[in-house]
Amino acid sequence: MGGRPDPCAETVPVKNSLKELRAGAGWSQVTLAEKLGVSRQTIIALENGKYDPSLKLAFAIARVFNRLIEDIFFLDE
Repeated sequence: MGGRPDPCAETVPVKNSLKELRAGAGWSQVTLAEKLGVSRQTIIALENGKYDPSLKLAFAIARVFNRLIEDIFFLDE
């Protein structure tokens, strides 16, 4: 019904604007990883859409950029 994907379905890809926000802040992947307490590999996976963050990490990302979670993460519709 509708044409909108079910947000609870695992097949709905979650996209993010992390790479653009990071670049806009002038931070390297290493810098962002250090600010978040994660590895650079985690940042790479997030930016490439290969990994969806935990809710805790999503909040930390939003906090570091002073944004709302939904300003950074969104469903690929």
